[in-house]
Amino acid sequence: ILCLVSAGAALDFKYHHSEELEQYLRGVHAANPSLTHLHSIGRSVEGRDLWVLVLGRFPTHHMIGIPEFKYVANMHGDETVGRELLLHLIDFLVTSYGRDPVITRLLNNTRIHIMPTMNPDGFEATKVPDCYYTRGRYNRNGEDLNRNFPDAFENNSASIQPETRAVMDWIKNETFVLSANLHGGALVASYTFDNGNPVTGSLEGYSRSPDDDVFIHLAKTYSSNHASMYKGTGCDNRQTFPGGITNGYSWYQLEGGMQDYNYVWGQCFEITLELSCCKYPPADQLEKFWRDNKVALIEYIKQVHLGVKGQVTGKNGNPIPDAIVEVKGRPHVCPYRTNEQGEYFLLLLPGTYVINATVPGFKSMLKTVEIPDNTGNFSALRQDFSFPEVSDKIRSRVASCPKTPLYQELARASAAVKPTVHILVLMTVILVIFK
Repeated sequence: ILCLVSAGAALDFKYHHSEELEQYLRGVHAANPSLTHLHSIGRSVEGRDLWVLVLGRFPTHHMIGIPEFKYVANMHGDETVGRELLLHLIDFLVTSYGRDPVITRLLNNTRIHIMPTMNPDGFEATKVPDCYYTRGRYNRNGEDLNRNFPDAFENNSASIQPETRAVMDWIKNETFVLSANLHGGALVASYTFDNGNPVTGSLEGYSRSPDDDVFIHLAKTYSSNHASMYKGTGCDNRQTFPGGITNGYSWYQLEGGMQDYNYVWGQCFEITLELSCCKYPPADQLEKFWRDNKVALIEYIKQVHLGVKGQVTGKNGNPIPDAIVEVKGRPHVCPYRTNEQGEYFLLLLPGTYVINATVPGFKSMLKTVEIPDNTGNFSALRQDFSFPEVSDKIRSRVASCPKTPLYQELARASAAVKPTVHILVLMTVILVIFK
């Protein structure tokens, strides 16, 4: 009890530097060892740990049927509000567990990963807080971490940084379903795609993903539960965001962003939350930021239970890893595959869908499902697929999705179709004339 009280009392509304942050996380874990798991996913350029606190009924490992969720903050070192919000979110979750029935059910049915800072070096380098730009935005090597990931539309020449590599490995090793990264400098929920080409609608100033409807819902979920984001007024009279949301490309084009990487290569739906007009506001404003965001942070986590989930199994009920499971009509350029336990998770809005499960070398299986809104029940609809003709030893021989600009191929294919159509029309006209 004393440990819990001291951990909670230590978290006041101020900025916590690296040593204080680590001390707080260790205190929370010590006071809640069965509910939390603390680990570092890597180190920054200057050797600081990239701490992640995992919360849930089974915090140390993935459990079949329980989706993985993550929040990442302080990717830009001088954008600081998210860093502190996530510490207070941790405090709220651990102190509410067992007392608040909603939070208790949420943690019993969700594995929540929280990384308060992805760029600890940048935060420590920001000696003079500023509402606008400082050098602390970048990591110690002067790289912008939100321009540092492989890009689905063009070759990203940036050298992959230690912090970026750690997050990429983290995404690869977990079955993340939903995520958000917390930034500052605006007040809006931004969603995929951040980059684009004519195939995704960039000529119209909007880069649409196959799951655009889900992303709009996710962004609106956060915005509508925020104290003022939903008003869409932005931070000055020149910039407004209807409903407090925006397609990333419509706002400004961004290459090498983390949210697009999560969606294309991580099978994880991520949005970017801009939570403060001032990047590094005075500490006495932090309590208000927490009040403004508290409900939205919780309601957004619940959306990990949207849609459908299940297992793909073969002979004797053994799981089939790397089976492709996607919704008919919304294929991903990097097909979504089952994990080591044969699991899949697809975020979908309520409605009727046809799900296609494919084990390479065998006939695909189609199932029509009616998906309700199960977020209040903390469990997506379950739909399993069984391939009894598939032996226990089967495993897809398809390699993991390459880190290349996948949408370039689609753009070329789209462009190649147009001349062909023109030629066919021309040949038809010539034949008519000859006749």
